[in-house]
Amino acid sequence: MIAEGRIALNGEKITTPATLLEDVAGLTLDGRPVRPAKATRLYRFYKPPGTLTAERDPRGRATIYDRLPPGLPRLMPVGRLDYMTEGLLLLTNDGELTNRMTHPKFGVTRTYRAVVDGVIDPRTLHQIEQGMWLADRSGQGFKTGRSTIRIAHRSPQKTVLEITTREGSNLQIRRMLAKFGHKVRDLTRIKMGPLSLEGLAPGKFRALSEKEIRMLRELPGKDDGKREKERKSS
Repeated sequence: MIAEGRIALNGEKITTPATLLEDVAGLTLDGRPVRPAKATRLYRFYKPPGTLTAERDPRGRATIYDRLPPGLPRLMPVGRLDYMTEGLLLLTNDGELTNRMTHPKFGVTRTYRAVVDGVIDPRTLHQIEQGMWLADRSGQGFKTGRSTIRIAHRSPQKTVLEITTREGSNLQIRRMLAKFGHKVRDLTRIKMGPLSLEGLAPGKFRALSEKEIRMLRELPGKDDGKREKERKSS
């Protein structure tokens, strides 16, 4: 657009992308003023079960937007939870923050509480923790990443697990446990990065403070520590 002469500052066409701006005052595109970026908004939302992480559903099922109050700015979910999975869902208007929270290179952890039938053999838990092979939608196989599993409660009828992983593929936790014959009765995401469900009831939400948003922006990537060591040793 600069090469085409469409960008101007105070009426003069900008000719180089190496133009430093403190704000967008006086900046125009095709003669129209460029609006300043909207302030980042981020909310914790307790997604109830039986809702889609989507704007609308052709089949008429309820979506997360049916559970949110009117008047909120346009918000997009950070990742997804499947229809029957409940728990922590982040909503934001910031694409960069969404990428940071979901891109594999940042490795943001997610913790789920899974209620499953029966008693689970420790060897099964170890196999899941080490990663296992599953089929994707194309029929090709993929190996899940490592995870950490804690037994929160155990009885002859059911086991409650807390599973921490850096992945969030569709139905992945349900599929991993089903492969060993354990059906997941309830699945709740209780934590994402440093944020948790604490203080939220199903269907409720809370805006994050600027301090909390800044904390998320400063989350290190998986390779940041390695690169820092290499920098210091060079």
